Amino acid sequence: MIGERRTSILTPGENCWQKVNANRAAVAIDGEAYFRAIREAILSARDSVFILGWDLHSRLKLVRDDSDHEHPIELGELLDFIAREHHVDVFVLTWDFASIYTLERESRPLYVFNKKTHSRVHFHLDSQHPVGASQHQKVVVVDDCVGFSGGFDLSKWRWDTPEHAIDDARRKDPDGKPYPPFHDVQMVVDGDAAKALGQLARERWQRATGTQTAPAVPTQPNSPNAPDGDLEHDPWPASITPLMRNVPVGIARTLAQYRGHPAVQEVKQLYLDSISAAEHFIYIENQYLTSNAIQQALVASLQLENGPEIIIVMPEKTGGWLEQHTMDVLRARLVKKLQEADHANRLRLYYPQLASDTDVSLMVHAKCMIIDDYMLRVASSNLSNRSMGLDSECDLFIEAEIESEAYYAIQKIRRTLMSEHLGIDTTTLQNSEAEHPSLIRVIELHQGGERTLQTLHTNVTPEVDQLVPESALIDPEQPYHPDHLVNHFVPNKDKPHTARHFLKVALLLTLLLVLVAVWRWTPLSDWLNIDQMMRYITLLESQSLAPWLVIPIFAVAATLAVPLTLLVVAVILVFGSSLGFAYALSGALLSAVLSYWVGQWAGHALLKHYAGNRLHRISQKLSKRGVLTIITMRIIPIAPFAVINVVAGASHIRLRDFVLGSFIGFLPGMAAIALFTDKVLRSIKEPSGGNLIWLAFWVVAIVLMMFGLRKWLRYKSRKREQGQ
Repeated sequence: MIGERRTSILTPGENCWQKVNANRAAVAIDGEAYFRAIREAILSARDSVFILGWDLHSRLKLVRDDSDHEHPIELGELLDFIAREHHVDVFVLTWDFASIYTLERESRPLYVFNKKTHSRVHFHLDSQHPVGASQHQKVVVVDDCVGFSGGFDLSKWRWDTPEHAIDDARRKDPDGKPYPPFHDVQMVVDGDAAKALGQLARERWQRATGTQTAPAVPTQPNSPNAPDGDLEHDPWPASITPLMRNVPVGIARTLAQYRGHPAVQEVKQLYLDSISAAEHFIYIENQYLTSNAIQQALVASLQLENGPEIIIVMPEKTGGWLEQHTMDVLRARLVKKLQEADHANRLRLYYPQLASDTDVSLMVHAKCMIIDDYMLRVASSNLSNRSMGLDSECDLFIEAEIESEAYYAIQKIRRTLMSEHLGIDTTTLQNSEAEHPSLIRVIELHQGGERTLQTLHTNVTPEVDQLVPESALIDPEQPYHPDHLVNHFVPNKDKPHTARHFLKVALLLTLLLVLVAVWRWTPLSDWLNIDQMMRYITLLESQSLAPWLVIPIFAVAATLAVPLTLLVVAVILVFGSSLGFAYALSGALLSAVLSYWVGQWAGHALLKHYAGNRLHRISQKLSKRGVLTIITMRIIPIAPFAVINVVAGASHIRLRDFVLGSFIGFLPGMAAIALFTDKVLRSIKEPSGGNLIWLAFWVVAIVLMMFGLRKWLRYKSRKREQGQ
């Protein structure tokens, strides 16, 4: 089925950062294998452990069996143990997340890791990325001797077994709550590849903290850190069998241009080059499929006369309500274009079905690609625009010689993945492949069971499709700038050409961005923390005019670009979840209106000389999409709060639509913060029935709000169509 391999596609400086050798390489499929391996490697550490992630939870249980374990099984306790007992320096770096993910994250991670653990454990939230970007690399390096990279975060909803049993009692988060089945993949390497990952981790740590760290020092047999009988220190995890030896590994990155650092798009280029090199098949597992560049590459492959089969395995639904009504819509648009190009019927999209009588879906979080059984990619990058140019990413890529050990290892990995999803053993799959040269035909032969790969239908209703903005707003490939927001609201052909007025708006937006930077990166950031904010707000709590003071002060502070999430959390902590939520929502709306009026004043002259039909046409176009656009920009963190307000005012979005969109967009995040904060307070105080009632009330309220929002948006869409 496979022909002769082409020349290596890895080119350092173009589609990869480094091409380095791994003495051993393997993959860990699903959380049970990966988390056990991580624990084994960390317990073997003698010098340093680096952890980079999008998310992390200190109470994550790394092993979940009935055995008595001599050493800790929870991540935070394990890191504290090796720092205390083995004198290991631990460096943990995770994304300084947006407020929309508050409910998914551990509360007070800085306190948990920096105050409750040994001083050798260093924890930092990475905010060194453009607005709207994230730290998405998922790397663990132990002593620069063994490295892990792929799609796994050391987080609370990641552990699972290859069986993905729907009722697995072990699949619970640290609070004891069950979560849906989860699938992911991580690569393990040693040798020079592990050293390179160590270098990558140190460079990211230095960029985030400004602190340099020295490379790991090889442990000598007589070192005080070396255990008895440790003649040759080897932290390779005992539970992972090496599948490949002495193989070249390409390391590809995505880094956005930021604060003097140039943009790096090796991830994107390596995707394009590898897809172009495919001859027989491309097997993909990925959470998302929204990248414009990937779409163009796959379309080009489908248009070849004798091109490869393309098999893409994705989740049936990408996540919660927000993702289903944004990323799933973008996925549907892209898939439609792929299907239009698939004249030879070589494209298949599947989702893993766990059972026919349940609506429980497997979350496919893996980011891997296997091409012709000689190219293996295990990545942190999604097939999304932001992974191509905005978020920080780290992908590992292996090329094998035909019929080499690595070639058969990659083939085994692919068959293991496919067999897991089809609910069959690898021998059965291998026999089917021997009879049929087409992987699509092989999959279709084994469809129909309880556990199988089902055809993924990505259609969305026209009403929903019309309401979702273009991918450049939801899934951007480049960092956001004020100009991007202006371009979204006002078409190029309708923009005025008066340089003086453009300069006024540009200066205003620049001032707001400077304020954002001042609060975040100058010594004033030490003044702006939860404890300080609570002290200031508590001074107002005892005043009889508290509501009339808190709301305007909140509004002024937010208008001056004080971080909105910080203000919301502080107010809720002082006044409680209900009253604090009301104050925060009122203050945020007042601040939004104030900033809107500032933008309207600054930007009104931009359009005032366009009278008559042209001005009417612009206002009409903006009014039709104004509410949804503002909702989207409130929920998805694409730009600072005050900047959005000013640009909206300058764009002539109607104040009514702006306020309504802001109100609806604020509700999910603020309600989530209120519930989350209330949960923290209840964990400190004695639980009571009243608190439980309030919790239930807010959960029901959010569900009803989302349901009502969907119905309202559909009603508006139908009404607009009837009017047309």
